Amino acid sequence: MPTDIPKLQDLDRKWYVIDAKGVVLGRVATTAARILAGKHKPIYTPFLDTGDHVVVINAATVHLTGRKEEGKQYRHHTGYMGGLKAASAASVRQRHPVRLVEEAVRGMLPKTKLGRAMFRKLKVYSGTDHPHRAQKPQVLGVK
Repeated sequence: MPTDIPKLQDLDRKWYVIDAKGVVLGRVATTAARILAGKHKPIYTPFLDTGDHVVVINAATVHLTGRKEEGKQYRHHTGYMGGLKAASAASVRQRHPVRLVEEAVRGMLPKTKLGRAMFRKLKVYSGTDHPHRAQKPQVLGVK
C-alpha cells in the first residue's frame, strides 16, 4: 500500500492569532513553530511545508523568566573583522520588540530552505492591531 503524499496545491492554509501578552516567550515560540511546520495536522510531512499562517500580537509585552531581561544576549555579525555585535534582551525589546519573538521561532524551525519558507508565514506585531483581519484568523490559546 503506497504512502499518501499531500499535494501542495490541495492544501488549505488557515490563519491563527496568538496573543503574547504576559505569556512566556518559549511557550509562544513553540506553539507558533508547531503551527508553522504543520505538526498539528494529520497530513504532516517532514519534507513538505504543510503548515499554516501565524499572527503573533502584543509581542512587546511577552514575558521573559528569570534574569533573561538583562542576561540574555542577542548576537549578530556585521561581516567585517571584529564585527560581532551583542545586545541584551532589554535593549532589543526597546528597539525592536518584534525581534524577540521572531528569533525564538526562527531557532525552532529547520535551518533549510523549507524552514525559511515556514518562517515567511509568521507575522509578528508589537501591538494589538494587525492587517490580517480579512483572512478571518482563529484565536489560538497558548498552554
